[in-house]
Amino acid sequence: MNKKYEIRLEPKERERIEQVLHADSTSPGIRRRCLVLLLSDENQGMIPKQTEIASRCGVSNVTVFYTYCTRGLEETLSYRRRAEPPRPSPITGEVEARIIALACSKPPKGYARWTIRLLTRRVIELNILESVGRETIRTTLKKQNLSLT
Repeated sequence: MNKKYEIRLEPKERERIEQVLHADSTSPGIRRRCLVLLLSDENQGMIPKQTEIASRCGVSNVTVFYTYCTRGLEETLSYRRRAEPPRPSPITGEVEARIIALACSKPPKGYARWTIRLLTRRVIELNILESVGRETIRTTLKKQNLSLT
């Protein structure tokens, strides 16, 4: 099988990988990437086959190839950061205030207290939000340490 990649690490790069590998705050995924890079370095002499590197590091063969070849060293040694969250939160400061005010008000007739489902329905009825899930209401209240009991 022909080699698809060639990794030759400079001494500074190797030192950087060692620092990341031995840091206490490094996650297991980044540690595995570091091990793959160190085992794949051709400057250290004979390197094991891709399948052997994968089994030693506990990753798949594809991961061994993609670890360094498709990205640079710095991207390999850190997780990708998103520029913004995948979906903006529907709860703004004003909406949050209205939900909390509603939860602190008297419950509707026939009910002893507000429930999450009741609050969710009421928020939609009052057009505070067009559509909202129970979990969104629950987390909004929890963030303010507000208990419905």
